[in-house]
Amino acid sequence: MTYLNVNGHDWPYPKRGVTPTVTTIVDAGRNANGIVIGQRLGRDQYKIDNLEWPVLSADQWESMLQDISGFYFPVTFYDPVTQTRKTLTMYCGDRTAEPYWVDANGKPTMYINCKVNLIDTGR
Repeated sequence: MTYLNVNGHDWPYPKRGVTPTVTTIVDAGRNANGIVIGQRLGRDQYKIDNLEWPVLSADQWESMLQDISGFYFPVTFYDPVTQTRKTLTMYCGDRTAEPYWVDANGKPTMYINCKVNLIDTGR
């Protein structure tokens, strides 16, 4: 079992620095006395930020990008609140990587600094 399963595929463990974020969305304002008046909207939402892999083969990176090519996809990860596995529907933000090795035709065969973040849809 891996730390992160995306769209049914286990991803390689990322380098240190992953920051799972738990956000409570609140419909809030302040009253005339400056006291916050509000209520929670829905459930807590998650973002798995700063996912980075120092080195991936072109095949690995392509496979991971294919896993997140649809707008929504399931992600299973360890919830920092309960320390149990949780599956949520997420989408991805930016995806970046640097071509490191290329073949004789100029096609990348290895990438470095591969990065992505995964964002809860609230569904």
